[in-house]
Amino acid sequence: MSFLAYDLVLLGIFVILLGIFLFRKRKDVKREGLLLLYKTKWGVKLIHKIGDRHENGLKILGWVSITLGYLLMAGVIYLVGKVVWIYVLNPQIVRAIKIPPITPLLPYIDKIAPNLNLPPFYFTYWIIIIAVVAIAHEFAHGIFAARSKVPIKSTGFGFFPFFLPIFLAAFVELDEKKMAKKKISHQLAILSAGTFANILTAVLFSLIMIGFFAVAFAPSGIVFDTYPYTQVNTSSIISINNISVANISYNILLNDLNSTGLNRIKTLNGDYAATKDFISQQNSSPDELLLYYNSPAINANLENTIMQINGKTITNVNELANEIHSYSPGTKITLTVLGSDNAPYNKDVVLGADPSNKNLSWLGVGFYNQNGNTLVQAYNQLFSLTKGHVYYASQIGDAGIFIYHLLWWLIIICISVALINMLPMGIFDGGKFFYLTILAITKKEKTAKIAYKIATYFFLFLLLVVMFFWIFYMKF
Repeated sequence: MSFLAYDLVLLGIFVILLGIFLFRKRKDVKREGLLLLYKTKWGVKLIHKIGDRHENGLKILGWVSITLGYLLMAGVIYLVGKVVWIYVLNPQIVRAIKIPPITPLLPYIDKIAPNLNLPPFYFTYWIIIIAVVAIAHEFAHGIFAARSKVPIKSTGFGFFPFFLPIFLAAFVELDEKKMAKKKISHQLAILSAGTFANILTAVLFSLIMIGFFAVAFAPSGIVFDTYPYTQVNTSSIISINNISVANISYNILLNDLNSTGLNRIKTLNGDYAATKDFISQQNSSPDELLLYYNSPAINANLENTIMQINGKTITNVNELANEIHSYSPGTKITLTVLGSDNAPYNKDVVLGADPSNKNLSWLGVGFYNQNGNTLVQAYNQLFSLTKGHVYYASQIGDAGIFIYHLLWWLIIICISVALINMLPMGIFDGGKFFYLTILAITKKEKTAKIAYKIATYFFLFLLLVVMFFWIFYMKF
């Protein structure tokens, strides 16, 4: 039985136990807005123990937290702007993404949106991550509040009662009236403390992920990016799928192509292949087309992760080239490749002759140069099982993959929560943070309230705009 089945059983057990807990503690559960809040004094002593004993250290960290808060606010405003730009002006991207711009992070989102190629997101991941993120976030608020002598009324957990009573968040309830009487710098530190804790958590688990990866994973294959292709003149095409053509144009070519699978295209200089979609994306320069070479790899529909050749493990691109060139053109080899289900299997391929040197054997795979893309390198270093073009496999079986993806999601969600929470809107800490900033600059409460309302309504308007364009582009 797959882990998904165990995970669904765990989800059922969790909902039942949580329902029993809420029923037995129903006198202590109060509704506030859309949430059910279970309030307790658990954790208050620990919060005061840290906040009261480390006042000087927290003072310094408070300024660090405030600075980070402004950086995160600037970052999330920039990201919102990019999202609006994409959803308004790039319908092709919107249709490719498919999911709405505001999507709740729910278990099995990788199944809901398979086109995003996300790692598995089990309920087990969800409950662990929500607990880590929420508790760290809220305890940080409480610790900085204790340092500023703001009374803590209670701590507890929040639940969303509709459909399933699933654990949603932790909370620390502060005395808001007494907090409002503190210095603005103290209030800013308290408000930004949660996001500060989320970033620290992300950094901590990034280090853990790097260490775990180094111990539990080893080079086990290479990943290619594309099949080799070249530019040809459209007028040089003499046959399509073994049917002779003459005086062909771009539009005629599109009409003659099969909608599915590879199309075999022959020119005066050689044999090529391409899908109709690949060619239809090139209408900006119809006289010159990019076509794939008619290579063994593309004919075999070869998956992009090659682990072994005739039983020999391949761990870098040079090894792949040397091993391929050790055989003669026309030789049948057995490749061990990684399937779409992440399970390796064998595939037989007959090697061809290299178009640039007929004496050398040729598989026909290509690699993009990633040296100039620092974002790709940073992503690969932290989150991908592929570093450069080298694929790393778990040496402890499925447990390694499970833990790695758990850490992956934990880091991503920590960073996401930190960013979103600093959005200058009323429902987030960033809203009050923005209000206090304007108050500190203008010294006028009325001006700060007006700016606070304008910012909140402005971002709500942007949300409506992107939702409108998402619906429009998905419908038409």
